[in-house]
Amino acid sequence: MKYRITHATRYGYDEAIPLSHNMVRLRPRQHETQDCLHHELILQPAPAVKNEGFDYFGNHVAWFSLQEPHTGLKIAAESTVEVSPPRAPDLAHGPSWENVLHTLASSTDRDTLAAREYAFESAYVPWSPDLAEFARPSFPSDQPFLHCVFDLTQRIHRDFKFLAGSTKIDTPVMDVYRSGEGVCQDFAHLQLCCLRSRGFSARYVSGYIATVPPPGQERLEGADASHAWISVFAPGFGWVDFDPTNGIMPSDSHITLAWGRDYDDVGPAKGILIGGKRHWLEVAVDVVPVEAA
Repeated sequence: MKYRITHATRYGYDEAIPLSHNMVRLRPRQHETQDCLHHELILQPAPAVKNEGFDYFGNHVAWFSLQEPHTGLKIAAESTVEVSPPRAPDLAHGPSWENVLHTLASSTDRDTLAAREYAFESAYVPWSPDLAEFARPSFPSDQPFLHCVFDLTQRIHRDFKFLAGSTKIDTPVMDVYRSGEGVCQDFAHLQLCCLRSRGFSARYVSGYIATVPPPGQERLEGADASHAWISVFAPGFGWVDFDPTNGIMPSDSHITLAWGRDYDDVGPAKGILIGGKRHWLEVAVDVVPVEAA
C-alpha cells in the first residue's frame, strides 16, 4: 500500500525569538516492509544552519538553527511511503515466554544482545511491580510468548478508554494505569512497562495510521494524528509489532516513523529557544492512500 503523508507543525511566539536550535525526526524509516519513496522537509523561515544524519537508534534526524529574529516557525514534512504487510507469525507456536526470558538472559547472539537494552527502564517507562502483576494473567505457564503478548495487547484495548486530551506528553504511566484512560502514546508506554517489568525486551514505535480504513472496516482510533505502538523481541522471529490502542497487530495500514526506548527518544520535534514569552503550537497530520488521492 502506498501513502502520501503530510505532517505540519507551527509554532507562534508573543515576541520575536532571536535564536532557536531544533531537531526533527519526520522522515519515515526504511525497513524490510517499508520503503520511503520520497521525503521533503520544508522549514519557514529558512534556517542559517541545517544538517542531517541518524541517531543512536537509526532514526533519520535533521538538526537546524534559526539565528535571525522570528515570531513563528513552520516545520512541514511531505513523504511518500510504500508499506507491505509483514510476515504474520503463528501466535500459537514458537518459544514459551519462559524460554524467551532464558534466551534474553543467556544468549550471546548479536541480535539478542542488541535487544537487551530494551528490557531496562527509560525516561517514561519505569519498572513497576503493579504493572508486572497486571500483565501476569496474560502469561500462564508454558504458553507461546507472542500469544501472551497479543493477549496483553487486547486486554489493554478492552480495559482502557481512548480519550483525546486526557493526558500530556509527560503524564506518568502509573497515572494512566490508575485513571484507565489515555491516548496511543500512553497505551504504548503502559504495555512497555508491563513487558519490561517482567523482563522482556520491547521498544516504542512512532508513526501513523492510514486515514481511510480498508473496505468494510471501522476507522481506527488515532488516525489523522501521530500514532504509537510497540514492538517486542522474540528470539527466532525478530521484532514483532503490536498496537494496544486498537488491540491489533499492525499490518500495511501502520507507517513507521521512528523507534526507541520510549517517546523521549522519538519525538517528532524538539528544540531550545531564547525569549518569546508565551508560545503556542499547532499540529496537522494527513495520511492518504495514493490510490485515493
